[in-house]
Amino acid sequence: MSLARFQRAITPPEIPQRIVMPTPKLFTPREAAQVLGVSYPTLKQWIYKKKIRSVKTAGGHHRIPEKEVDRFLYRASESGDVSERRPNFRRISGRNQLVGRVTDIKINGLIAQVTLSIGGQRITSIITADAVREMRLKNGQTVAALVKSTEVMIIRL
Repeated sequence: MSLARFQRAITPPEIPQRIVMPTPKLFTPREAAQVLGVSYPTLKQWIYKKKIRSVKTAGGHHRIPEKEVDRFLYRASESGDVSERRPNFRRISGRNQLVGRVTDIKINGLIAQVTLSIGGQRITSIITADAVREMRLKNGQTVAALVKSTEVMIIRL
């Protein structure tokens, strides 16, 4: 047996690399209704009328992808009169207020990094750790990002 043939015989075949994609967060209908500020029966009707996309579990239960919740959260803030949509609108001079959901909070010393999901997009604000504690910010909470020039401020709704 030649050396090359022997090496091929004892070399294990290459195993293809598997790429692992992150799975999106799925909300139960009750959780999604709470985040969107609608009743559970309303959300179920939206699912049945295909107004909001859902996926079914192996047991036949509906789950709403995070992107769908974010899409409706963004739209919910656009309907109705301005005074009803944004009760604190007149108290703030900035006009670029984007309503979203807190997805991540990282506190390191005096600084905090707050990540929001707004209409399926992510926006990050660097604010003081005291501000996070003062507003009692938590993951999943609905907030507004006030964008002013290069600054992004967080407003608790």
